[in-house]
Amino acid sequence: MPADLSPEEFRRLGHAFVDWVADHRAGLPGLPVVPPVEPGEVAAALTGPGAAFAGGRLPESPRPLEELLGEVDRVVVPASTLWQHPAFFGYFPANASTSSLLGDLLSGALGAQGMLWSTSPAATEVEQVLLDGLARALGLGEAFTFTGDGACGGGGSIQDSASSAALVALLAALHRAGGGAWRETGVDGTERVYVTAETHSSLAKAVRVAGLGARALRVVGTVAGTQSMSAAALAGAMAADVAAGRRPVLVCATVGTTGTGAVDPVRDIAPVAAAHGAWLHVDAAWAGVAGLCPELRHVVDGAELADSFCTDAHKWLLTAFDASLLWVRDATALPAALSVTPEYLRNAASESGAVVDYRDWQVPLGRRFRALKLWAVVHDLGLDGLRTHLRGHVAAAVALAGWVRAEPGVVLAAPPTLGLVCLRFVTADGGPDDATTRAVLERVNVSGAAFVTHTVVDGRYVIRVAIGGVATERVHVEQLWELLRTGAAAVRATSALPRS
Repeated sequence: MPADLSPEEFRRLGHAFVDWVADHRAGLPGLPVVPPVEPGEVAAALTGPGAAFAGGRLPESPRPLEELLGEVDRVVVPASTLWQHPAFFGYFPANASTSSLLGDLLSGALGAQGMLWSTSPAATEVEQVLLDGLARALGLGEAFTFTGDGACGGGGSIQDSASSAALVALLAALHRAGGGAWRETGVDGTERVYVTAETHSSLAKAVRVAGLGARALRVVGTVAGTQSMSAAALAGAMAADVAAGRRPVLVCATVGTTGTGAVDPVRDIAPVAAAHGAWLHVDAAWAGVAGLCPELRHVVDGAELADSFCTDAHKWLLTAFDASLLWVRDATALPAALSVTPEYLRNAASESGAVVDYRDWQVPLGRRFRALKLWAVVHDLGLDGLRTHLRGHVAAAVALAGWVRAEPGVVLAAPPTLGLVCLRFVTADGGPDDATTRAVLERVNVSGAAFVTHTVVDGRYVIRVAIGGVATERVHVEQLWELLRTGAAAVRATSALPRS
C-alpha cells in the first residue's frame, strides 16, 4: 500500500475536508462556545468499545480517511472550546481566518524546512519582504527593516509566540550586556530584568528558562491610578541596582497588557533603559497590530526607540496560530547570541554573509513556512481590509463602554483599550460587588451563549470582554451585553430572596 494518497484521492478527500471546515464555521453560532464536558470524557469516547482507539490501542489496519470527519464531529467538536465562535470574548482573540487556512495548506504542501536560506530560499525571502512591509505599515520605521537605514541594519522574523520572542530578546540582551561573553561564561547572578505586575507571565518564564532565577526579575511600580509602568520608578529601580553592583539587562514595556490593556509609556521608558545600556523589548502581542490604523498608532508611540518589538498576527490580525512577529533594530543581535553551526549546516550561501538564516533568530533549529498564511491574509484583504477589521472591533468596544457607563450597578474597572473592555458590578451604594461579578461571569459561560474571562484589578474581581474574533460583529457584543445585564438581575434577585 502506498504511503501517500494519490493525486486523485487527495483531491476527492480535500474537497470533503474543506467542505467540513466551511460547514463547521457556518454552524458555529448554533454551538455552545464552551463545551459541557468533564475531565476524561474525551479519552473515554476515544478508547471505549468500538471507538477509534478501543482499549487504548492504535488501529493495525488502515481505515477510510473520510471516517475521521465523523469522529471529529462525534468526539472533538462537542469537547472543544470554540475560539472561532463569534461570541468568544475571552483572553485575547485567536484569529484563524479561512484565507489563512488556505495559506497554511500551501505551506504544508510545500513541506519546507526553512532553517537556512539554502534549505528554502523562498521561505526566507518571502518572510523578509512581508516583515519589512508590515514594519512600515505599522509605523515602526525603517530601522526595523532589512532594507532600511538603521546603523546596524534591522529586520523581522515570524516566531511561534510572543513568549518565544521575549525569550530570544532576553538572550540577545544578555549577550550584549555581557560584552559578547555570555555565550561562554553564562550568567553571574547580577543580571536584572524590569517589568510591572501587569507584564505577561512569559517574561517571568523567560527569566527562568535563561537561568537567571526569579531573583533577577524586578517588578517596577506604575503611574498612580493606572497599570502603566512609571518611568520614574524604573529609573529609581535601575539606579539602585547599579549602585548595588547589579547589571540591568532588559526592560519589557507592554503595549496592551493581558489583564486590562494598559499601555506602558515606551517613549518615556526608552531613555531610562538606554542610560543603563539595557535592552528595551516592547511586548505588543495583542495591541500592536492596531498601529496599522493611523488614528490608533498612538498605542505604539516610541516603539522606534526600542531594541525589539513584538506583535502577534495570530491574535487580532486574522492569521491562524502560530504567527508572532518580532522585529529587532540590530539584525546581528540574535545570531550573535543564538548561532551554533555544526559542520552539516555549513553551506556557501551562509558563509557568504549575503543571506539570513532564520534558525539563528530562534531557539529551535527547524521552522515552518509561516509567511505563506500571513501572505494569504494580506493578499485576500489588503491593508484596507485589515484596518476595517480592526476598526469594527474598536467601535464595538466603544459602544460597550458607553452602555456600561449608562447602566446603574456596573462600572468600568479600567479605561477601555482598543477592543478590550473591563467591567465589574457594584452595590446600590457604589461599593464593590465581587460576588455578583463572579456569579455573572459563571452564568454567562455556563450558558454556552458566550465566553468571557476575568482578571483582578486593585484586589477586585473583573470581567474582561475582549472583542476581536474573525466573525465577531456589533450584534454579538449587543447580545453579550444583554446576557450580562440579565445575568446580574437574576443573580441579585436570587441573593435578595429570604432564606428559610
